[in-house]
Amino acid sequence: MSGDMSGVGRRGFLRGAALAGAGLAAGAAAPASPQNGGQLPVPGPQLTNGSPAAVAFHGPHQGAVLAPPRRVTAFLAFDVTAADRQGLADLLRTVTERARFLAGGGVPEPVGITGPPADSGILGPRLPSGALAVTVGVGASLFDDRFGLHGRAPRRLAPMPAFPDDDLQADWCHGDLSLQLCADDTDTVLHALRDIARHTRGGMQVRWRLDGFANPPRPTGTPRNLLGFKDGTGNPDTGSAREMDRLVWVGKGQGEPDWAAGGSYQVVRLIRMLVEFWDRVSLTEQERMFGRARETGAPLDGDHEHDTPNYPGDPKGDIIPLDSHIRVANPRTAATADQRILRRAYNYDRGMDGNGNLDMGLLFCCYQQDLARQFETVQHRLAGEPLTDYIKPFGGGYFFALPGVRDTADWYGRALLAA
Repeated sequence: MSGDMSGVGRRGFLRGAALAGAGLAAGAAAPASPQNGGQLPVPGPQLTNGSPAAVAFHGPHQGAVLAPPRRVTAFLAFDVTAADRQGLADLLRTVTERARFLAGGGVPEPVGITGPPADSGILGPRLPSGALAVTVGVGASLFDDRFGLHGRAPRRLAPMPAFPDDDLQADWCHGDLSLQLCADDTDTVLHALRDIARHTRGGMQVRWRLDGFANPPRPTGTPRNLLGFKDGTGNPDTGSAREMDRLVWVGKGQGEPDWAAGGSYQVVRLIRMLVEFWDRVSLTEQERMFGRARETGAPLDGDHEHDTPNYPGDPKGDIIPLDSHIRVANPRTAATADQRILRRAYNYDRGMDGNGNLDMGLLFCCYQQDLARQFETVQHRLAGEPLTDYIKPFGGGYFFALPGVRDTADWYGRALLAA
C-alpha cells in the first residue's frame, strides 16, 4: 500500500496496538467518556416543532431499532446475577418500568423525607419526554441452565465467533443482556444509566461498556466515521415495512420460537481504527479502499452520495476496485439482495492507549433477520479486504433484540418467560 510507512513500520504499529489493547482489557467494564469535555459536535435527530421526535415505546417492535442515530449513546452488556427464573422476570419487569418512565418523561415519585432522593437530579425536577431511546437484547448465554430457558433460544443465536482479522478480547465480548441508551445529550444518557443501575442492583452486573457519539452530516447526508468517510449510505429503507419485514424483523413461520416474532438479531462490533496509520495514506488510495469519494460519499463512478454504482459497466474494477469495501460488502446482485443489513454505527474515543497511540474507532451495531444469511455472509466476504490493515475488531457480541413492549401491561421478555 502507498503512504510513507513501510511494511515493517506498519507491522510494528499493529503489534504495538495489539499489546496496548491487551492491557486495556483489564478495565473493560470501566466507563468510557468523550475526550473533549462532553462538548460533542454532533447532529440532532429528526425534529418535531423544534424538539426531538420521540421514539414510540409501545408496539410490536422496539422502535429504537429503526430510529435514526441520536447524538450520543452508551452500549452495555450485562451478566445476569439474579438467582432464578423469577428473579430474571423481576429484573426484566424492572428494566421495562424504568425504560418506559425514562423514555416517556415526567416527575419521579417521591420516596419520603427519610429516604434517598428518588432521582439523581441531573436533569432537573422533571424528565423531558421523548429524549431517550432504549434497546434491550438477550445473549446466547442467557439460555443456559440457570433459568430453565434451554431450548427456547432464538434459533440462530450463538456466541459471536472470531472472524479472520479479529483480535477479540474476552473481557469485551458477549453478555447475557444488552442495553443501548441513545439521546441527544450526554447527561440524558448518563441519567438513564444511573437510574437503571440503581433499580437493578443485585439483578445484573455490567460486563462491558462503550460510549459513542454520532458525527453531524458534513456538509450534508450521512454522518462520517473517524476515517473520514460516510457510514451507512447503503442502508435499506427503514420507512418500508416490506423491506423491514424482509431484512430486519423476525416473523412467524421462519422456524423461530413463537415468542421471538417481532424481534431482530443484533450484532455489536467494537472496532478500533488505527487512525495515525490511516492519516499517512494518500487520499486516492483511501478512496479506492472504500470505493467512494471522501468529500461527497459518491461511488467512484458517480457524482452524489446515493448514486447506484455501475458494477456491470466496470467488470474489471478499473474505476471501483473489485476489492473495495462497498463492492465486496454489497455486490448489488439479485443473489445478494437479501443479505443487506441495517447499520446503526457510532464513533468512540477512549483517549490514548498504553503506548501513547490514539485510541478511537467505531461502535458498530447492525440488525438483521438472519445472522448467517446476512451479517456472517457479508463478514466472510470482507475477510482480507484492504481496510483490514487499518482496523482491529476487539469486542462485541451477538444478541437478540427482544420483541416490543406492546402496552402498559407488557414487559421485555414476557412471552419468553411465559412458558
